[in-house]
Amino acid sequence: MDVRNNIIKENLPLHVAIIMDGNGRWARKQGNARIFGHRNGVKAVRETVEAAGELGIKYLTLFAFSTENWDRPKDEINALMALLVQTLKTELIRLHQNNVKLSVIGNLDTLPVDVTTEILNAIDLTRNNNGLNLIIALSYSGRWDMLQAVRKITKELKTGKIDPGKINYDTLEKCLSTANIPDPELLIRTSGEYRISNFLLWQIAYTELYFTETLWPDFRKEDFYKAIIDFQKRERRFGKISNNIFDESVNSMK
Repeated sequence: MDVRNNIIKENLPLHVAIIMDGNGRWARKQGNARIFGHRNGVKAVRETVEAAGELGIKYLTLFAFSTENWDRPKDEINALMALLVQTLKTELIRLHQNNVKLSVIGNLDTLPVDVTTEILNAIDLTRNNNGLNLIIALSYSGRWDMLQAVRKITKELKTGKIDPGKINYDTLEKCLSTANIPDPELLIRTSGEYRISNFLLWQIAYTELYFTETLWPDFRKEDFYKAIIDFQKRERRFGKISNNIFDESVNSMK
């Protein structure tokens, strides 16, 4: 039976975020360098984007490169940047034909010029698409995001654009790189690691977390479907008491 048939179309998460982990370990198992795993991870990205688009999910955020990743060996970073440029060139037409709108969050000022050029080209080409919103987190971290938001607020405080007494959650959220993007309802992490790894720290306050042992290069549509099905079995309470639990407590006191 097709796993996809178990998905309730009326209960899809609006936004799914993924920490794509396990490329290096996958490569080592094959007796190859880490970049070999990154190259094979491209197929997992393609299948995941297709699965999200086919289901009708509106937002998909992929954690591609963190600010901490800049501390990796220079050869690996250069290979990753070259792979990113190559992937954008080869996948862009497919994304555009499938009505995918691409955007990028992160500190783009730290990226090589050729990478930035390809990113801006992809964003410009797909800006009017209204299907899946594909967000790539590149040179990104949650702490960086909150820090740059605080800097924006501080600058506006100095110019008098913001009243200090009126600063609230919305003030910060509007200054984050994810402004106008709904918070993820589901966060998937591959490779069996149980960490957030400095990803969307503000945005995942009430996100459902799903961990799988599957290494990213082996992640396929069926794996994505399983995560969605698991999400749909959960009761999201946002810190409140569920009606069922409340009713049972009341009845027990009668």
